[in-house]
Amino acid sequence: MEHGEALECLLADEGLLKSIELLGPHGGTDARKDKKLREVAGFCDVILHYVRKFLSREGRLRVLECSCGKSYLGIALAVLLRRLEGKETDLVGIDINEELLEKCRRLAGEVGLSDARYVADRSIRFRSEQDFDLVLALHACDTATDEAIAKGIELGARLILVVPCCQNQVRGQIKSGHPLTAVTQFGHARYRLANLLTDVLRAQFLQGAGYYVEMQEIGSPRLTPKNLCICARRTRRGPGKDRAQGYFQLKEMFDLKPALERLCPAAFRPGEVAGDTA
Repeated sequence: MEHGEALECLLADEGLLKSIELLGPHGGTDARKDKKLREVAGFCDVILHYVRKFLSREGRLRVLECSCGKSYLGIALAVLLRRLEGKETDLVGIDINEELLEKCRRLAGEVGLSDARYVADRSIRFRSEQDFDLVLALHACDTATDEAIAKGIELGARLILVVPCCQNQVRGQIKSGHPLTAVTQFGHARYRLANLLTDVLRAQFLQGAGYYVEMQEIGSPRLTPKNLCICARRTRRGPGKDRAQGYFQLKEMFDLKPALERLCPAAFRPGEVAGDTA
């Protein structure tokens, strides 16, 4: 994988970085903006790798960015796909903050993405007749990441790539009595185990839903401890409970009720995937 290619390309375009507000109007930056730029670039490197490997024959890519916020990721990716791969993008962003989405529309227009569409809603409530090649989420907080995964499964996305954040939902369910109580009695160890357990459950759930799953890092842990990317590719095998045994074993071992199962209850049944509209 070509680490750093996206960052190099983005840094070479000061106008783009000013438009998406990762540089100030006079070219200045700060630690927070620099960190965000490197997170976005690192994630884009991972996405570009999967696009080149699995979507190289596609002329135009349909991209859904969940919990898009200011759409740093979606806009930067669309520009990179055009410049590095010669691919145009149908970009749709979802977020509950309409004020932010107005800014997204303006920023997208400034960099030549006037067709980008932004929808004010929760990811799980988004409805579309359009198929999507890529469903993405960068640091969607807690179960917002689960909503992105569930929506990707529901839409039958060819690739689902998410970098999770704030795995509180599972952490709050871990009680005594499980096989690793000797580990989770310590606060920081409990925190780290819950983060890892949450993301492994997501990966195992995706496998049961018919995806082949890998995990990649979007950068050094020194850049951000939230650097793990769950990379899922839809396979021809399709969904099946027999491929979700790891998910069920972990769930039973820790007596958990993961949000994904509520958000996407039919994920393991062929032809019946539907999201929770709550």
